[in-house]
Amino acid sequence: MKIIFAGTPEFAATALKGLIESEHDVCLVLTQPDRASGRGMKLTPSAVKALALAHDIPVATPVTLSLKKGGEEAQKAQDLIAAQKADLLVVAAYGLILPQSVLDMPAGIGPDHAIKAVNLHASLLPRWRGAAPVTRAIEAGDPQTGVTLMKMEAGLDTGPMIDTVYTDIEDTDTTTTLTERLASLGTELLLKDLKTPDALTFTPQPEDGANYAEKVMKSEAHIDWESSSGLICRRIRAFNPFPTSTSVIHDTTIKFWEAESVKLETDDAAPGSIVSIDDGIVVAAGIGAIRATMLQKPGKGRMNWRQFLQSFPLKVGETFK
Repeated sequence: MKIIFAGTPEFAATALKGLIESEHDVCLVLTQPDRASGRGMKLTPSAVKALALAHDIPVATPVTLSLKKGGEEAQKAQDLIAAQKADLLVVAAYGLILPQSVLDMPAGIGPDHAIKAVNLHASLLPRWRGAAPVTRAIEAGDPQTGVTLMKMEAGLDTGPMIDTVYTDIEDTDTTTTLTERLASLGTELLLKDLKTPDALTFTPQPEDGANYAEKVMKSEAHIDWESSSGLICRRIRAFNPFPTSTSVIHDTTIKFWEAESVKLETDDAAPGSIVSIDDGIVVAAGIGAIRATMLQKPGKGRMNWRQFLQSFPLKVGETFK
């Protein structure tokens, strides 16, 4: 099968790697333009672009595919896509809106060649549509999530569903670990379904239970100690690796990487105050407390709580702001 692939981060690169190693022909890769990153702010290719170039697959990096916004550049990109005469467009965390004209370009697979473009989405749709489904699932305390293979349409993650795969969200899962697991499960799902393209069918998404997974912002990093300990801990896991939960003490911003929710014998401790440093750094919350076990101060790497206290002494009664 001749496939055009569109994706950007590691989640998408896992799916692309699976397609490259399969019997399918990836004729073109679409990904977002190189971005400045790191201390030197050097232009860095996406994980998908790096993988495609390593396998000598042509890559296009349009800023937009909208003719209204992108003009001549978008037209050139659309012409390149059309020229491939592909059977299918596979999308995974691309990050750009695909116009209906692009979605209609492939020849199509399935009954009546009705499936021209598919999307691997890291949620059990319609639970979390949008940009950050993994982060929002952890933050919300969902017990389970998964990957949905869907037929693409112009709406945002609203297309009919072809297949799904499930996984439990563990109490220790972070966005990093859960995304890695979903990437592997999603790739297996995609390759399985592409083995029998003529048998693929799709069903409309229900609207009941649909939520929008808002893009994660840096402003969400600061810990609200008035919140429950459960929510604070879920956010610490959800915001790992980005934007990383933080709080300020001694005029220093501290990153919280790992923590668990614990109960307090009394509820008279002020939210944000340190109530114990005997077995982790225990900080009172609006309800309960958290036991922080992995932290980081500026200019240093992550430390377990004992190492952290040796280099950054704290006392019971001091307060995180």
